[in-house]
Amino acid sequence: MTSMPRRTLLSLAAVGGAALATGVAAPARAAQAGDDWYAPMRDAIAGLPEPTATAAQVRVARPGQVWDGRAGVADTTTGAPVPPGARFRIGSVTKTFTATVVLQLAAERRLHLDAPLSRYLPGFLPYAYAHVTVRHLLDHRTGLPSPTWPDDIEWQLAHRFDHHTPEQLVRLALRNECEFEPGTRQHYTNMGYIVAAVLIHRVTGRSYAAEIEHRILRPLGLRDTSLPGDDPSIHGPHARGYQVLPDGTLFDVTRWNQSATPASGDMISSVRDLDTFMMALFGGRLLPAAQQQELFTVPAVPDLATGAPATYSAGLTKLVTFPNGQVIWGKSGARYGYSAAIAGTADAASRVVYSVNSTDAKSQTQTPVIERITLTALTLL
Repeated sequence: MTSMPRRTLLSLAAVGGAALATGVAAPARAAQAGDDWYAPMRDAIAGLPEPTATAAQVRVARPGQVWDGRAGVADTTTGAPVPPGARFRIGSVTKTFTATVVLQLAAERRLHLDAPLSRYLPGFLPYAYAHVTVRHLLDHRTGLPSPTWPDDIEWQLAHRFDHHTPEQLVRLALRNECEFEPGTRQHYTNMGYIVAAVLIHRVTGRSYAAEIEHRILRPLGLRDTSLPGDDPSIHGPHARGYQVLPDGTLFDVTRWNQSATPASGDMISSVRDLDTFMMALFGGRLLPAAQQQELFTVPAVPDLATGAPATYSAGLTKLVTFPNGQVIWGKSGARYGYSAAIAGTADAASRVVYSVNSTDAKSQTQTPVIERITLTALTLL
């Protein structure tokens, strides 16, 4: 299992994108005559498909203005345009939903963020992890290793319909050594959130998927958003996802069982739903003030890989600080065939959401259209 690499997006900001072969959608809100403030973003996603991406959707918003655009093709065989409201895999943006549920449970005093995990899951982790707290799960300070699986695309494709449970994934991970003393470093992986799936089930008696549905999706009316479980399909309007193979051909990876990333990378959504979620979350509709602050608090520890200061909070990433002190917060994610991100100011007044159908979404390098979206978003926020 590999976590999403740190790309340019995480050092700048995140945005979103879906696209039509012949152009972009009309503004979500009518603009005054001559008001083409969104033109740079329209140009950023123009020209799709290209070798590294077949489609993109983006929503960019700032006070009083919202624009939606899409470009590229939904199907490389038919050339059909990306449909309005297309759904896509959101990858690690799932973590923001899971963190919200855990923070809600903390607000309800059904768990304590600084309590040892063993209080709620006795015996679940070995003694080396006795000091892991609930908070450590959310801000990537557990020291838990990841399972060791082959990274080559041929193996991934052969096993794309395999079924996994959170408990199985944890057992596989624990075959490897502890990465560091819990709490002392930050290392971005899926493992804390996979354990959080088990924690939510133990505390509530219901699965993390049921709790996200009950606490977030239904109250906010997020009808495009789902937790598919073992269902490998994307239901409703969507653009197909592709992965480039070593011989240069594209393989359709739209159908893929996402149970290898429970509570950490398995959800499906749309740019509209993610924008609604971000506005509600940043706006304080989902969390009380004390738990809300956890979204925007980064632990004062170094990153394990780089030694630089940590950048991940409980469910979000501190992306950029402008010279005027303005900070952008967000989350990005990638599954084979799909890259996605949300980002905005802490008050949600300025926001960007994107989905890009990257042909090598798990690559260590950034897809050019995502770079264009990111740089353009910085000029528009």
